[in-house]
Amino acid sequence: MPNSMTRQTIADHLFANETNLVRHLAQAISLEEDANARVKTMAMSLANSVRRNRKSQGSIDSFMQEYSLSSDEGVMLMCLAEALLRIPDADTQDKLIADKIGGRDWAKHLGKSDSLFVNASAWGLMLTGRIVTKGADNSQSLFGRLTNRMGEPVIRQAMRQAMRMMGRQFVLGRTIEEALSQATSGEGKNWRYSFDMLGESALTSHDATRYMEAYADALKKIAAKAEGNTIFEMPSLSVKLSALHPRYEERAKARVMTELKGRVLELAQAARQNNIGLTIDAEEMARLDLSLELFAGVASDASLAGWNGLGLAVQAYSRRAEKVLQWLSNLAQQTSRILPVRLVKGAYWDTEIK
Repeated sequence: MPNSMTRQTIADHLFANETNLVRHLAQAISLEEDANARVKTMAMSLANSVRRNRKSQGSIDSFMQEYSLSSDEGVMLMCLAEALLRIPDADTQDKLIADKIGGRDWAKHLGKSDSLFVNASAWGLMLTGRIVTKGADNSQSLFGRLTNRMGEPVIRQAMRQAMRMMGRQFVLGRTIEEALSQATSGEGKNWRYSFDMLGESALTSHDATRYMEAYADALKKIAAKAEGNTIFEMPSLSVKLSALHPRYEERAKARVMTELKGRVLELAQAARQNNIGLTIDAEEMARLDLSLELFAGVASDASLAGWNGLGLAVQAYSRRAEKVLQWLSNLAQQTSRILPVRLVKGAYWDTEIK
């Protein structure tokens, strides 16, 4: 491939010296005085607007502000929200709740928020933590064991309901139909969407086939509801390569570059036919070179010539991010297209590489 040497340069920066890298980036992004003043003015305006509107936020927004990912409790709640609703049996749910809620310092969050909902939640989490912590102690009294047993079903149902409420902040819908309904009603009608199908890594060929069918079905349904004049005004679909092949790893590179590349190309061709963008999502850092080689192979296919809908998610926090962007810029020039790039760092934002 034309970018092979550049990919080696990317690989060489996996363990680049962070201090030197930050200094280099700081110099590279230095702005003229006027531009710097405009950035500062806009940043201050946004920050002041957020501060003014804090009290008008909903209960869940206030909750997420108190239990942010910068705190141990926030991380535990996010883990619980992500996993609890997937567990079918009550016994495993109880063990997960005990593991995540027990032993945490929930009391320090009491009275820290102006929201009654947040303070009540802090009390509930503190009491839950005490009950499940006692439940792990075999030396507790008969009364303590009875309290624990009686509390488990109540705690389980309360936590499931709370996790559903939290989940709605991060998940637009459980199905593509539900997500599209949310996206085309109310305030959501004024936004542009990239639908990220939350597929797990495929463990078997059956899993990969099931995810492939789900992606293909989502493309058709998004296209049926989509509105916009250009591909950049239309909604798009994000797919995970690891969901489309059970052996997405360097050791199975030959299979990946035939079987998986064929599946991604098939989805890209369907996306082009429906005028919908298709983004290849970021994977683990160890798979980056394999992802880039596969992406280049799909982007260079003659059937996609002139199509600007094929995009890639880039981990902005990676030490290799700058080199990856340079590599993509080269690829965009070689294939005479615009590559939509989604920079990933906690949130998403879009830029175009021409």
